[in-house]
Amino acid sequence: MAKPPSYALFVVSAASYWTLKDGTRHPTGFWAEELVVPHRILSDAGYDITISTPGGVPPTADRASLMLEFNDGDKDKVDALTDYLASIGAPLESPARLEDVAADESIYDVIFYPGGHGPMEDLAVNETSGDLLTRRLDSGRLLALLCHAPAALLPAKRPNGDWPFRGYLMTAFTNAEEEAVGLASKAKWLLQDRLVEKGADFDEGAPWLGHVVDDRNLHTGQNPASSELIANKLVRVLEQSR
Repeated sequence: MAKPPSYALFVVSAASYWTLKDGTRHPTGFWAEELVVPHRILSDAGYDITISTPGGVPPTADRASLMLEFNDGDKDKVDALTDYLASIGAPLESPARLEDVAADESIYDVIFYPGGHGPMEDLAVNETSGDLLTRRLDSGRLLALLCHAPAALLPAKRPNGDWPFRGYLMTAFTNAEEEAVGLASKAKWLLQDRLVEKGADFDEGAPWLGHVVDDRNLHTGQNPASSELIANKLVRVLEQSR
């Protein structure tokens, strides 16, 4: 019997900056590794991937994510990230509009949000994304967010105003990691703090080490080092459910 088609939706920040507390704009976007590695792993596993952004705006790769100093000086890694981004250039240049694809989340086997500081600027206040995440959570189907992407959970809400993710065990880029990159003191707010304030059961792993947290159909990864871990987890869970 032929294997049914498999579909994944990547919801990517369209922001190219993050506004700091002094009003200045810190250049940002999606973190290359966090998009590339899950995209490659899911694509290799046979998933047809749709990339979407708010408004269908072409997403920007955070320039730091393609610098040697943020990739352990590994030129081969940077070259591989750059080459893969070029290979998926067409969908990145013309992404689907989140407002269109969010209307029917049921066709996707998995919905995945990669990180970078970008989600803290746009997805953190995007009601369409918040509604999509609420419906996805309630569907019991696979949902995953990585690094700063759990910022997109913040606008999710029930009709009565309750936060759907209250009490869920999750992780994200931590206060300690923001401190280490020199942005904690400059930020308007920190993701770990906001998630805890909303009622998340936050699970903080060691800085810079891969750390993935699973709670029911919600899977979250802490940092770029978690990219391969969370992508492989998604493939395993999806295969077990077939």
